[in-house]
Amino acid sequence: MQLKGQLLIGQNGVNGKGAAIQAIDPSTGERLEPVYLGGGAAEVEQACALAETACVAYGETPLELRAAFLETIASEIEALGDALIVRAMQESGLPRARLEGERGRTCGQLRLFASVVRAGEWQDLRIDPAQPERQPLPRADLRQRHISLGPVVVFGASNFPLAFSVAGGDTASALAAGCPVIVKAHSAHPGTSELVGLAVQAAVAKCALPEGVFSLLFGSGREVGQALVADSRVQAVGFTGSRSGGTALMATAQARPQPIPVYAEMSSINPVFLLPQALQSRGTELAQGFVASLAMGAGQFCTSPGLVIAQAGAALNTFLDVVAEAAQAAPAQTMLTPGIHGAFNDGVGVLAQHNSVRTLARGQAGAGPYQCQAGVFVAKAADFLADEALQAEVFGSCSLVIECADEAEIRQVAAHLEGQLTATLQMDADDTAQAQALLPILERRAGRVLVNGWPTGVEVCHAMVHGGPFPATADARSTSVGSAAIHRFLRPVCYQNLSQALLPAALRDDNLEGRSRLLDGKRVL
Repeated sequence: MQLKGQLLIGQNGVNGKGAAIQAIDPSTGERLEPVYLGGGAAEVEQACALAETACVAYGETPLELRAAFLETIASEIEALGDALIVRAMQESGLPRARLEGERGRTCGQLRLFASVVRAGEWQDLRIDPAQPERQPLPRADLRQRHISLGPVVVFGASNFPLAFSVAGGDTASALAAGCPVIVKAHSAHPGTSELVGLAVQAAVAKCALPEGVFSLLFGSGREVGQALVADSRVQAVGFTGSRSGGTALMATAQARPQPIPVYAEMSSINPVFLLPQALQSRGTELAQGFVASLAMGAGQFCTSPGLVIAQAGAALNTFLDVVAEAAQAAPAQTMLTPGIHGAFNDGVGVLAQHNSVRTLARGQAGAGPYQCQAGVFVAKAADFLADEALQAEVFGSCSLVIECADEAEIRQVAAHLEGQLTATLQMDADDTAQAQALLPILERRAGRVLVNGWPTGVEVCHAMVHGGPFPATADARSTSVGSAAIHRFLRPVCYQNLSQALLPAALRDDNLEGRSRLLDGKRVL
């Protein structure tokens, strides 16, 4: 499939007139064709108008059709074949195996949401029948369901050009909820975005849906993104990226006459607690597992272990010795973009020059233009507690180990942490009491608590939570991964004393769709 460098607005390919965007192969520094010209006010207006026009019709599509649409997107992405993988490799520097796995995850989560749509539990149907004889006051007939919020803007992420991008989790969950989606593509991988966008566009046509169900815009800087968020027709935003980018969108969304939710995933250092017995009994194994997790994909995961907390002593010293040896052997890896590489070097430089931080190890230096040299640093708990800057995320293979004097200081560090996507306990059976003391603290600071694993790797399933208190995400009540992500783009509506003819089909007495409902407080299947 030939790339045309076009915006996709509804069923049309549109040539932009804005600033030029050109992808760079981070492994070589080579600029990739074609050049993409960004959109402007006219393109934002066109995409939002189409989405608004499609909103009601798409929100009321039969659930089987909506599910089939999601499955068709997955099939169209798969039909792109190797062309998609090759282009994504060129634009991201990521290896083939990683991107093939990411494509599988992308299509898998689309099919997961198709099954969620068919099941219909997300509608949360509730019926409280009228009680005209009730004393002292009668009760009206009350029925509730969840409906789509309306048009949603999704921002593609830099670190997952497929799974958190054009047809990634935010788009899949919004489409599953019945919301038209306008994607603001990430400028690092415009070709990959165009290919996937064409697949979604084809699925819209094959399923005979309104063309405004999907549009794809490009734009350098923040002009197009901010204009989309400010548009009165947009009702929610999905974002994965930097804290500065996320908070800027949040400010725009809150400044509107009608504020809207921004579901932004922004910053997390994912603390790992090495409890004493585990550290004593398997410190070498933990050190090797830690470095493997840290070095995976050049550390360019939102769940990379950027902080390790443990009690000072001989066991921790042994752990650090093994970490130093493993980290020094870690090969340099290509980072996603020149900008990410520059920010990584700046962050590592801050730690390396900090008076209270010592450098434990640096990985192998790279030969390519944008390669990550892993770094592990050590600081004492008192210094960490005294300097908020030491909590700053360094996106890449970089981690800070915190030496604590005792269990009380470990809990103090835990209580001092900002919101996180994950918190991990490495523990043995004899560490249970200390883990029990930490758990209430960690529950309030992380969306996912792990035991004896590493935070990298996010399963797409029903129970997953990929979220957490600010700044991990903008709204700690939500998740961006897993079937519960659909709830971000829904709202409840109550229908009082409507006739059977006026009620939505799923709330009528005959229940011809056979939906599970809560009837007068009791679940009826």
